[in-house]
Amino acid sequence: MKKFGNYILTAGLLLGMLAVPVQAEEVSESTVLKLREQPFLSAPDMAVMPKKFLYDSGIEIAYPEDGVKGIYLTENTAANPERVDELIGYLNSNDLNAMVIDIKNDHGHVTTDFNSDDAHIQKNTIPVISDINALMKRFEEEQVYPIARIVAFKDSLLAQEEPGMSFLNPDGSIWEYGNGELFINPFLKETWDYAVNVGIEAAKVGFKEVQFDYVRFPEVFSNDDNGLFYDMGEFADLDLTPTEKRVKAISDFVAYAREKLMPYGVEVSVDIFGYAATVSEASGIGQDFSAISNNVDVISSMIYPSHWGPGNFDLSAPDLYPYEVVDEYMKVELPLLESLENMPTTRPWLQDFTASYLGAGYYKEYGQAEVMAQVQALKDHGVTEFLLWNAGNVYSY
Repeated sequence: MKKFGNYILTAGLLLGMLAVPVQAEEVSESTVLKLREQPFLSAPDMAVMPKKFLYDSGIEIAYPEDGVKGIYLTENTAANPERVDELIGYLNSNDLNAMVIDIKNDHGHVTTDFNSDDAHIQKNTIPVISDINALMKRFEEEQVYPIARIVAFKDSLLAQEEPGMSFLNPDGSIWEYGNGELFINPFLKETWDYAVNVGIEAAKVGFKEVQFDYVRFPEVFSNDDNGLFYDMGEFADLDLTPTEKRVKAISDFVAYAREKLMPYGVEVSVDIFGYAATVSEASGIGQDFSAISNNVDVISSMIYPSHWGPGNFDLSAPDLYPYEVVDEYMKVELPLLESLENMPTTRPWLQDFTASYLGAGYYKEYGQAEVMAQVQALKDHGVTEFLLWNAGNVYSY
Protein backbone atom coordinates (compact mmCIF):
# COMPACT_ATOMS: atom_id res chain seq x y z
CA MET A 1 0.00 0.00 0.00
CA LYS A 2 1.22 3.51 -0.82
CA LYS A 3 -0.08 6.79 0.46
CA PHE A 4 0.43 10.11 -1.30
CA GLY A 5 -1.00 13.02 0.68
CA ASN A 6 -4.75 12.49 0.64
CA TYR A 7 -4.53 9.70 -1.97
CA ILE A 8 -4.15 6.07 -1.08
CA LEU A 9 -3.45 3.26 -3.55
CA THR A 10 -3.80 -0.44 -2.86
CA ALA A 11 -4.17 -3.47 -5.07
CA GLY A 12 -7.86 -3.59 -4.29
CA LEU A 13 -8.55 0.04 -5.15
CA LEU A 14 -9.49 1.82 -8.31
CA LEU A 15 -6.97 4.37 -9.49
CA GLY A 16 -7.56 7.79 -8.04
CA MET A 17 -9.57 6.82 -4.97
CA LEU A 18 -9.62 9.71 -2.57
CA ALA A 19 -11.40 11.36 0.27
CA VAL A 20 -10.73 14.96 1.10
CA PRO A 21 -11.12 15.60 4.81
CA VAL A 22 -13.09 18.76 5.59
CA GLN A 23 -14.56 20.27 8.69
CA ALA A 24 -17.24 18.28 10.43
CA GLU A 25 -20.82 19.11 9.63
CA GLU A 26 -22.97 20.72 12.24
CA VAL A 27 -26.47 19.34 11.82
CA SER A 28 -28.71 19.76 14.82
CA GLU A 29 -31.65 17.43 15.36
CA SER A 30 -33.64 20.45 16.43
CA THR A 31 -33.11 22.22 13.08
CA VAL A 32 -36.41 23.65 11.89
CA LEU A 33 -37.54 22.36 8.53
CA LYS A 34 -37.47 24.91 5.76
CA LEU A 35 -39.22 24.16 2.49
CA ARG A 36 -36.88 24.34 -0.45
CA GLU A 37 -37.71 26.40 -3.51
CA GLN A 38 -35.14 25.37 -6.11
CA PRO A 39 -36.18 22.71 -8.66
CA PHE A 40 -34.87 19.17 -8.31
CA LEU A 41 -33.84 16.71 -10.98
CA SER A 42 -37.05 14.94 -11.95
CA ALA A 43 -37.51 11.52 -13.54
CA PRO A 44 -40.20 11.00 -16.19
CA ASP A 45 -43.67 9.86 -15.17
CA MET A 46 -44.53 6.23 -15.88
CA ALA A 47 -48.17 7.23 -16.34
CA VAL A 48 -47.36 8.81 -19.70
CA MET A 49 -45.82 5.61 -21.07
CA PRO A 50 -48.19 3.65 -23.37
CA LYS A 51 -48.73 0.21 -21.87
CA LYS A 52 -47.80 -1.49 -25.14
CA PHE A 53 -44.23 -0.30 -24.58
CA LEU A 54 -44.02 -1.70 -21.04
CA TYR A 55 -42.62 -5.12 -20.15
CA ASP A 56 -45.34 -7.71 -19.50
CA SER A 57 -44.45 -10.11 -16.70
CA GLY A 58 -47.65 -12.06 -17.25
CA ILE A 59 -48.68 -11.43 -13.64
CA GLU A 60 -51.82 -9.31 -13.31
CA ILE A 61 -52.21 -7.71 -9.90
CA ALA A 62 -54.03 -4.40 -9.67
CA TYR A 63 -53.02 -1.53 -7.44
CA PRO A 64 -55.48 -1.76 -4.51
CA GLU A 65 -58.35 0.69 -4.95
CA ASP A 66 -58.31 1.73 -1.30
CA GLY A 67 -54.52 2.04 -1.20
CA VAL A 68 -51.66 -0.25 -0.29
CA LYS A 69 -51.69 -1.55 3.28
CA GLY A 70 -48.93 -4.07 3.73
CA ILE A 71 -46.74 -6.21 5.93
CA TYR A 72 -43.05 -7.09 5.71
CA LEU A 73 -41.81 -10.64 5.03
CA THR A 74 -38.26 -11.92 5.28
CA GLU A 75 -37.08 -14.23 2.52
CA ASN A 76 -37.36 -17.17 4.93
CA THR A 77 -41.01 -16.45 5.59
CA ALA A 78 -41.69 -15.95 1.87
CA ALA A 79 -40.02 -19.29 1.13
CA ASN A 80 -42.31 -21.19 3.51
CA PRO A 81 -45.62 -22.06 1.77
CA GLU A 82 -47.38 -22.68 5.08
CA ARG A 83 -46.38 -19.29 6.44
CA VAL A 84 -47.34 -17.60 3.19
CA ASP A 85 -50.76 -19.25 3.32
CA GLU A 86 -51.13 -18.24 6.95
CA LEU A 87 -50.28 -14.61 6.21
CA ILE A 88 -52.51 -14.49 3.14
CA GLY A 89 -55.31 -15.71 5.37
CA TYR A 90 -54.41 -12.97 7.81
CA LEU A 91 -54.61 -10.35 5.06
CA ASN A 92 -57.96 -11.71 3.93
CA SER A 93 -59.30 -11.38 7.49
CA ASN A 94 -58.80 -7.61 7.49
CA ASP A 95 -58.18 -4.82 5.00
CA LEU A 96 -54.46 -5.47 4.48
CA ASN A 97 -53.55 -6.26 0.88
CA ALA A 98 -49.80 -6.16 0.25
CA MET A 99 -46.52 -7.86 1.15
CA VAL A 100 -43.01 -6.39 1.12
CA ILE A 101 -40.50 -9.19 0.54
CA ASP A 102 -36.72 -9.20 0.95
CA ILE A 103 -35.28 -9.73 -2.53
CA LYS A 104 -31.86 -8.22 -1.78
CA ASN A 105 -31.43 -8.41 1.94
CA ASP A 106 -29.52 -6.45 4.55
CA HIS A 107 -26.38 -8.57 4.19
CA GLY A 108 -26.32 -8.35 0.39
CA HIS A 109 -27.78 -11.69 -0.64
CA VAL A 110 -30.17 -11.86 -3.58
CA THR A 111 -32.75 -14.24 -2.20
CA THR A 112 -34.04 -16.00 -5.32
CA ASP A 113 -32.42 -17.23 -8.53
CA PHE A 114 -33.28 -14.90 -11.41
CA ASN A 115 -30.81 -16.54 -13.83
CA SER A 116 -29.48 -13.03 -14.32
CA ASP A 117 -26.63 -12.03 -16.61
CA ASP A 118 -25.36 -9.65 -13.91
CA ALA A 119 -22.19 -11.20 -12.49
CA HIS A 120 -22.71 -9.74 -9.01
CA ILE A 121 -26.27 -11.02 -8.87
CA GLN A 122 -25.11 -14.47 -9.93
CA LYS A 123 -22.33 -14.57 -7.33
CA ASN A 124 -24.40 -13.27 -4.43
CA THR A 125 -27.61 -15.24 -4.97
CA ILE A 126 -28.73 -17.63 -2.27
CA PRO A 127 -32.04 -19.03 -3.58
CA VAL A 128 -33.91 -19.19 -0.29
CA ILE A 129 -37.10 -18.54 -2.26
CA SER A 130 -36.79 -21.57 -4.50
CA ASP A 131 -39.74 -20.89 -6.80
CA ILE A 132 -40.38 -17.18 -7.19
CA ASN A 133 -42.71 -17.75 -10.13
CA ALA A 134 -44.99 -19.96 -8.05
CA LEU A 135 -45.04 -17.33 -5.32
CA MET A 136 -46.03 -14.65 -7.82
CA LYS A 137 -48.82 -16.87 -9.16
CA ARG A 138 -50.08 -17.35 -5.62
CA PHE A 139 -50.13 -13.60 -5.10
CA GLU A 140 -51.94 -13.16 -8.41
CA GLU A 141 -54.63 -15.65 -7.35
CA GLU A 142 -55.20 -13.77 -4.10
CA GLN A 143 -54.53 -10.29 -5.56
CA VAL A 144 -51.85 -9.62 -2.96
CA TYR A 145 -49.85 -6.59 -4.11
CA PRO A 146 -46.16 -7.65 -4.12
CA ILE A 147 -43.33 -5.23 -3.32
CA ALA A 148 -39.68 -6.19 -3.74
CA ARG A 149 -37.49 -4.77 -0.98
CA ILE A 150 -33.98 -4.14 -2.27
CA VAL A 151 -31.32 -2.96 0.15
CA ALA A 152 -29.24 -0.61 -1.97
CA PHE A 153 -26.05 0.55 -0.28
CA LYS A 154 -25.70 -1.57 2.85
CA ASP A 155 -24.04 -4.62 1.33
CA SER A 156 -21.37 -6.57 3.18
CA LEU A 157 -21.00 -9.16 0.43
CA LEU A 158 -20.19 -6.80 -2.41
CA ALA A 159 -17.98 -4.63 -0.19
CA GLN A 160 -15.89 -7.69 0.70
CA GLU A 161 -15.70 -8.83 -2.91
CA GLU A 162 -14.92 -5.37 -4.31
CA PRO A 163 -13.17 -3.19 -1.70
CA GLY A 164 -12.83 -0.46 -4.32
CA MET A 165 -16.61 -0.12 -4.27
CA SER A 166 -16.65 0.50 -0.52
CA PHE A 167 -14.98 2.81 2.03
CA LEU A 168 -11.45 2.18 3.34
CA ASN A 169 -9.59 2.93 6.51
CA PRO A 170 -6.15 4.56 6.26
CA ASP A 171 -4.51 1.12 6.54
CA GLY A 172 -6.41 -0.11 3.47
CA SER A 173 -8.88 -2.28 5.39
CA ILE A 174 -12.60 -1.97 4.70
CA TRP A 175 -14.40 0.37 7.07
CA GLU A 176 -17.17 -1.35 9.02
CA TYR A 177 -19.75 -0.65 11.67
CA GLY A 178 -19.12 -1.94 15.14
CA ASN A 179 -21.45 -4.83 14.32
CA GLY A 180 -19.40 -5.74 11.25
CA GLU A 181 -21.79 -4.41 8.62
CA LEU A 182 -20.35 -2.87 5.46
CA PHE A 183 -21.57 -0.34 2.93
CA ILE A 184 -20.91 0.10 -0.76
CA ASN A 185 -20.27 3.55 -2.20
CA PRO A 186 -23.26 5.53 -3.53
CA PHE A 187 -20.91 7.79 -5.49
CA LEU A 188 -20.21 4.94 -7.93
CA LYS A 189 -22.52 4.18 -10.85
CA GLU A 190 -21.54 0.51 -10.57
CA THR A 191 -23.35 0.32 -7.23
CA TRP A 192 -26.36 2.07 -8.75
CA ASP A 193 -26.59 -0.41 -11.59
CA TYR A 194 -26.33 -3.39 -9.27
CA ALA A 195 -29.34 -2.30 -7.21
CA VAL A 196 -31.29 -1.34 -10.32
CA ASN A 197 -30.52 -4.64 -12.04
CA VAL A 198 -31.95 -6.55 -9.07
CA GLY A 199 -35.03 -4.34 -9.34
CA ILE A 200 -35.38 -5.12 -13.04
CA GLU A 201 -35.22 -8.85 -12.34
CA ALA A 202 -37.89 -8.48 -9.66
CA ALA A 203 -40.13 -6.57 -12.06
CA LYS A 204 -39.70 -9.21 -14.74
CA VAL A 205 -41.07 -11.98 -12.51
CA GLY A 206 -44.12 -9.95 -11.53
CA PHE A 207 -43.39 -7.64 -8.59
CA LYS A 208 -45.48 -4.50 -9.01
CA GLU A 209 -43.25 -2.23 -6.99
CA VAL A 210 -39.55 -1.99 -6.30
CA GLN A 211 -38.74 -0.53 -2.89
CA PHE A 212 -35.18 0.61 -2.25
CA ASP A 213 -33.99 0.66 1.35
CA TYR A 214 -30.71 1.98 2.81
CA VAL A 215 -30.60 4.65 0.12
CA ARG A 216 -27.93 6.58 1.95
CA PHE A 217 -24.35 6.86 3.08
CA PRO A 218 -23.41 5.33 6.43
CA GLU A 219 -23.75 7.50 9.52
CA VAL A 220 -19.97 7.87 9.77
CA PHE A 221 -20.34 10.61 7.15
CA SER A 222 -22.02 12.82 9.71
CA ASN A 223 -18.38 13.80 10.22
CA ASP A 224 -16.62 14.66 6.96
CA ASP A 225 -13.29 14.46 8.73
CA ASN A 226 -13.67 10.71 9.21
CA GLY A 227 -10.34 9.64 7.72
CA LEU A 228 -11.91 7.32 5.15
CA PHE A 229 -10.69 6.87 1.58
CA TYR A 230 -13.08 6.29 -1.27
CA ASP A 231 -13.74 7.07 -4.92
CA MET A 232 -16.10 9.94 -5.64
CA GLY A 233 -16.51 8.89 -9.28
CA GLU A 234 -18.21 11.45 -11.50
CA PHE A 235 -18.96 13.62 -8.47
CA ALA A 236 -15.30 14.29 -7.63
CA ASP A 237 -14.85 17.30 -9.88
CA LEU A 238 -18.19 18.99 -9.22
CA ASP A 239 -18.00 22.43 -7.68
CA LEU A 240 -19.90 21.34 -4.60
CA THR A 241 -19.08 20.76 -0.95
CA PRO A 242 -18.72 17.14 0.21
CA THR A 243 -22.14 17.44 1.82
CA GLU A 244 -23.73 18.65 -1.41
CA LYS A 245 -22.03 15.87 -3.37
CA ARG A 246 -23.50 13.21 -1.08
CA VAL A 247 -26.97 14.69 -1.35
CA LYS A 248 -26.67 14.89 -5.12
CA ALA A 249 -25.38 11.31 -5.39
CA ILE A 250 -28.35 9.91 -3.46
CA SER A 251 -30.94 12.08 -5.21
CA ASP A 252 -29.50 11.30 -8.65
CA PHE A 253 -29.51 7.58 -7.90
CA VAL A 254 -33.22 7.69 -7.11
CA ALA A 255 -34.03 9.53 -10.35
CA TYR A 256 -31.79 7.14 -12.28
CA ALA A 257 -33.42 4.06 -10.76
CA ARG A 258 -36.92 5.29 -11.56
CA GLU A 259 -35.99 6.04 -15.15
CA LYS A 260 -34.32 2.65 -15.66
CA LEU A 261 -37.26 0.78 -14.14
CA MET A 262 -39.93 2.70 -16.01
CA PRO A 263 -40.07 0.35 -19.04
CA TYR A 264 -40.94 -2.51 -16.68
CA GLY A 265 -44.16 -0.87 -15.50
CA VAL A 266 -43.37 -0.92 -11.78
CA GLU A 267 -43.83 1.69 -9.10
CA VAL A 268 -40.60 2.84 -7.44
CA SER A 269 -40.52 3.58 -3.73
CA VAL A 270 -37.83 4.52 -1.24
CA ASP A 271 -37.59 3.96 2.50
CA ILE A 272 -36.26 6.99 4.33
CA PHE A 273 -35.72 8.06 7.92
CA GLY A 274 -38.66 10.10 9.16
CA TYR A 275 -36.03 12.34 10.73
CA ALA A 276 -34.98 13.42 7.21
CA ALA A 277 -38.27 15.28 6.77
CA THR A 278 -37.85 17.24 9.99
CA VAL A 279 -34.53 18.86 9.10
CA SER A 280 -33.48 20.87 6.06
CA GLU A 281 -31.53 17.81 4.92
CA ALA A 282 -29.94 14.78 6.61
CA SER A 283 -26.74 15.78 4.90
CA GLY A 284 -24.39 13.41 6.65
CA ILE A 285 -26.05 10.39 5.06
CA GLY A 286 -27.01 12.26 1.89
CA GLN A 287 -30.78 12.13 2.33
CA ASP A 288 -32.64 15.21 1.19
CA PHE A 289 -36.28 14.35 1.80
CA SER A 290 -37.61 16.69 -0.89
CA ALA A 291 -35.15 15.67 -3.58
CA ILE A 292 -35.78 11.97 -3.00
CA SER A 293 -39.55 12.33 -2.76
CA ASN A 294 -39.68 14.34 -5.97
CA ASN A 295 -38.30 11.38 -7.90
CA VAL A 296 -40.30 8.41 -6.62
CA ASP A 297 -43.83 7.12 -6.94
CA VAL A 298 -44.05 6.29 -3.23
CA ILE A 299 -42.15 7.60 -0.22
CA SER A 300 -42.12 5.33 2.84
CA SER A 301 -40.88 7.21 5.88
CA MET A 302 -39.90 5.07 8.85
CA ILE A 303 -41.78 6.87 11.60
CA TYR A 304 -41.77 4.24 14.34
CA PRO A 305 -42.39 5.96 17.70
CA SER A 306 -39.42 4.05 19.11
CA HIS A 307 -37.06 5.74 16.66
CA TRP A 308 -37.54 9.23 18.07
CA GLY A 309 -35.50 10.47 20.98
CA PRO A 310 -36.74 12.05 24.20
CA GLY A 311 -37.95 15.56 23.47
CA ASN A 312 -38.83 14.99 19.83
CA PHE A 313 -42.29 16.45 19.16
CA ASP A 314 -42.16 17.71 22.77
CA LEU A 315 -42.65 14.15 24.02
CA SER A 316 -40.49 12.91 26.89
CA ALA A 317 -40.73 9.27 25.75
CA PRO A 318 -42.13 9.11 22.19
CA ASP A 319 -42.59 5.33 22.19
CA LEU A 320 -45.32 5.78 24.80
CA TYR A 321 -47.36 7.95 22.44
CA PRO A 322 -48.00 6.12 19.14
CA TYR A 323 -50.86 8.37 18.03
CA GLU A 324 -49.17 11.63 18.96
CA VAL A 325 -45.89 10.79 17.21
CA VAL A 326 -47.55 9.93 13.91
CA ASP A 327 -49.91 12.88 14.18
CA GLU A 328 -47.10 15.37 14.79
CA TYR A 329 -44.90 13.86 12.09
CA MET A 330 -47.58 14.10 9.41
CA LYS A 331 -47.98 17.80 10.23
CA VAL A 332 -44.42 18.16 8.94
CA GLU A 333 -44.35 15.69 6.05
CA LEU A 334 -47.57 16.51 4.25
CA PRO A 335 -46.92 20.24 3.67
CA LEU A 336 -43.45 19.34 2.47
CA LEU A 337 -44.76 16.79 -0.03
CA GLU A 338 -47.47 19.17 -1.22
CA SER A 339 -44.80 21.74 -2.06
CA LEU A 340 -43.11 19.43 -4.58
CA GLU A 341 -43.54 19.51 -8.31
CA ASN A 342 -44.12 15.75 -8.36
CA MET A 343 -45.87 14.72 -5.17
CA PRO A 344 -45.52 10.99 -4.46
CA THR A 345 -47.88 8.78 -2.52
CA THR A 346 -46.98 8.76 1.15
CA ARG A 347 -46.97 5.28 2.67
CA PRO A 348 -45.22 5.34 6.05
CA TRP A 349 -43.73 2.38 7.89
CA LEU A 350 -45.51 1.90 11.23
CA GLN A 351 -44.34 0.09 14.33
CA ASP A 352 -45.75 -3.35 15.13
CA PHE A 353 -43.04 -4.44 17.56
CA THR A 354 -42.05 -3.71 21.16
CA ALA A 355 -38.87 -1.68 21.63
CA SER A 356 -37.88 -3.00 25.05
CA TYR A 357 -34.27 -2.01 24.33
CA LEU A 358 -35.27 1.59 25.12
CA GLY A 359 -35.39 0.71 28.81
CA ALA A 360 -37.98 0.92 31.54
CA GLY A 361 -40.15 4.01 31.37
CA TYR A 362 -39.29 4.72 27.75
CA TYR A 363 -41.17 1.94 25.97
CA LYS A 364 -44.47 0.14 26.08
CA GLU A 365 -45.75 -3.19 24.81
CA TYR A 366 -47.07 -2.77 21.28
CA GLY A 367 -50.16 -4.66 20.22
CA GLN A 368 -53.31 -4.00 18.25
CA ALA A 369 -54.27 -0.85 20.19
CA GLU A 370 -50.89 0.80 19.56
CA VAL A 371 -50.84 -0.17 15.90
CA MET A 372 -54.38 1.08 15.36
CA ALA A 373 -53.51 4.35 17.10
CA GLN A 374 -50.83 4.96 14.47
CA VAL A 375 -53.19 4.02 11.65
CA GLN A 376 -55.85 6.36 13.05
CA ALA A 377 -53.37 9.23 13.18
CA LEU A 378 -52.68 8.71 9.47
CA LYS A 379 -56.40 8.59 8.69
CA ASP A 380 -56.91 11.83 10.57
CA HIS A 381 -54.54 13.40 8.04
CA GLY A 382 -56.23 11.76 5.05
CA VAL A 383 -53.46 9.16 4.61
CA THR A 384 -54.79 5.68 3.87
CA GLU A 385 -51.62 3.79 2.94
CA PHE A 386 -49.12 2.26 5.37
CA LEU A 387 -46.73 -0.64 5.92
CA LEU A 388 -46.25 -2.60 9.15
CA TRP A 389 -42.81 -3.68 10.33
CA ASN A 390 -42.13 -6.66 12.54
CA ALA A 391 -38.82 -8.46 12.05
CA GLY A 392 -40.38 -11.76 13.07
CA ASN A 393 -43.31 -11.24 10.69
CA VAL A 394 -45.87 -11.62 13.49
CA TYR A 395 -48.51 -8.90 13.26
CA SER A 396 -51.21 -7.54 15.55
CA TYR A 397 -53.21 -5.24 13.23
